Order: sequence, then structure tokens, then C-alpha cells
Amino acid sequence: MKLTVIIVSYKVRFYLEQCLMAVQKAIKDIDAEIYVVDNHSDDGTVEYIGNKFPNIHLICSNHNLGFSRANNIAIRQSKGENVLLLNPDTIVGEHTIADVLAFMDEHPKAGGAGIKMLNADGTKARESRRGVPTVATSFYKMSGLCAMYPQSRRFGRYYMGYLPWDKPSRIDIISGAFCMLRRSALDKVGLLDQEYFMYGEDIDLSYRLLKGGYENWFVPATMLHYKGESAHKSSFRYVHVFYNAMLIFFRKHYGNKAAFVTLPIKAAIIFKATITLFKMQMSSVKKNLGFFLPNAGSYARYIFIGTCASIERCKAICNKRGIEAEFVEGTEQTMPDGHGNITITDTERVNVVYDTDAYSYDSIFKIFQEHSKPNVSIGTYSPKTNIIITDKEIIA
Repeated sequence: MKLTVIIVSYKVRFYLEQCLMAVQKAIKDIDAEIYVVDNHSDDGTVEYIGNKFPNIHLICSNHNLGFSRANNIAIRQSKGENVLLLNPDTIVGEHTIADVLAFMDEHPKAGGAGIKMLNADGTKARESRRGVPTVATSFYKMSGLCAMYPQSRRFGRYYMGYLPWDKPSRIDIISGAFCMLRRSALDKVGLLDQEYFMYGEDIDLSYRLLKGGYENWFVPATMLHYKGESAHKSSFRYVHVFYNAMLIFFRKHYGNKAAFVTLPIKAAIIFKATITLFKMQMSSVKKNLGFFLPNAGSYARYIFIGTCASIERCKAICNKRGIEAEFVEGTEQTMPDGHGNITITDTERVNVVYDTDAYSYDSIFKIFQEHSKPNVSIGTYSPKTNIIITDKEIIA
């Protein structure tokens, strides 16, 4: 078997459904299998996905195992000569997986590959390419030098911003949101380190691949990543897990360094976590006092683009939910530029929702990259589910 796709999910059933529908399109001509490991969701994910996708391998854990342990369970059961670890809050393009597999076949030294991830506004996600977080690289990141000089080969190495986006490039760290791995490489360097509950395991595995003599690559294939929907990044637990993962990595890989070298980085990690927790606490207090309006996503302007039948169904959903929206009939044949010809000011927040029967995911990604604005986000509507999905909310 050519490929195993593994998706670990926790309380994101509608994003997971969208992810699976995109994956099925992308692997239709590939000898592949799909594993979903549900980390004990209590939102009906298991029943919902089990009924909708009877041909996938669905593993239902009795506990929240974390990202590493859940993936390892599926890896051990699976058969693919390549293993793709994929986040549930992602949408892959129709050609993305095939393009990456072809690259792996052409580069036998490649232990793993990542791709160009798009943010919800169509901009390129910096974490698509990363360097090993050495003591120096981590210092440049935490001190702000990386942000000041993002294209510097020295100061900007954390995100490797000096690399081109339109060509394959050697990188150090592959994001766990889309991580294509050669099984023979996993057999040699080992599976994900289960000491990491969530976050940091992709850095650790990528680093072990490099130390094992393999190459890690960036391939300019594309996907959308609704960052944060697969994890509650506003929670105090997230801060603890995320920064603890950084400490685990430094203890594991740099524990033999002199204390005067590693201690400042460890102190900076703890300081950063403390500041983040303080900001979250203040934000929570302000919200409770009424300084923030709730459900900001519901006040965004909506623009729907799709077939006549889909437009009518979206109108019905919007009427039921009291959403004021604009509706434009079009397809990628009749409106190849999509919302590029629609006037959108820089002062309003807009969700442009594309009918996935009228536009391919590849076309949607292309349009958003050409017309990216920080205030305009990608949304999708599928006639198969009759559900509208954006980065902020699910509307059904």
C-alpha cells in the first residue's frame, strides 16, 4: 500500500468531516488507507464520522491520549509505505498529496516532507518551514530579532524566511499539521516521542530524522490550516502544554550543554509562558467586565459564491440564523477570479464562502493567495453536508 493518512481528532467533528472529504478527493487515484483516532471526544464525533465514512479505520480511545500516542497507535496498525500525519482542521488541495508522494519517490533520501500551509486569510503560514531550535536560533526568535529580520539566514532561521515559496527546499522541521513520512525512516529513527502530549513532537521527530541521516523537505504544494480549531489555544492548559514541550525538547537534546548556555533559554521560556498567562488572565477579566463583544465572528460580512442551487440553500441557512449576506452565482469557469472582482474595504471583516461543488480547493487557494487581505477569510459550503465552515464558526 502506497499511503496511510492518520488524523487525530478531538471535538472538531465538522472540521474533521471537511478534512476527510478533501482527503478522499486527493487520494482517489492512490492506493491508500485512512485512520482517524478520536481522543475521547464528547461531542458525538465517533458516531457522526462512523456513519458518514464507513470505509475509514476509526479508533475510539477511552482517554485523551495526546497527539503522539494517538498517532503511534495508528502507525503501528497501518500498512502504507508512506505515512501522512494530518490535522483535522485542514483542507488539502486535490493534487497536494499526489505531488508530495511523487516528490518522495524522486528523493529517496527524504525522510519527511511538509508543504505550504495557508492561513485563513490566504497568507502563507510561517511555520511551513522551520529551523532546528538551537540555543542561538531560539534566542533570536524570543528576542524579536527573527521578527525584525525574517529573511536573514542567521536571525530568521527559526522560520527559514529566506527560502523561496515556489520551489522545493531543504528544511529542518516539518510541521505536524501536514507531515509526510517515509515508513522505513520511522522504522530507523523511531515513532513520535510520547513524552510530548501535544506540541513539540514534530520538532523532535524532524530533528531525529536529520540526525538519522535523512533529509527533510518543503514541497510547494498547498493546503489550508484553520490553526487553533484542533486545539484550544486560548486555554491555560494550552500554555502549560506548549511551553512544557519546549522545555522537554531542550532537556532531551541540549541537556549536555553547559548551564550558562541553556539556562537563559529555559528562563526565557518560563518568562514567556508567565507573560502569556498574564495576558490571557487580563483578557478574561476584560471580557467578564463587558469590554469585549461576544461572538465577533457572527458580525462579519458574508459573501457566498456558488451554483444557483447552493446559493438557494445558503440563503435558507442564513435566513434561519439571521445572517445578512450577499450571494453571487458563479463557478471557477464563469468567475475564475472569484471574489477578486468584488469590492471589499480594508475596514470590514469578511468571510468569503465558496461552494465546493463550484470551485475546487486548489482554485479556492489560488484565488485567496492572489487576493489575500488580513480581514478576508476563507469559508466553504458543501452541498453534501449543507454546512458552512469558516475559521471562526460553523453554520448549519
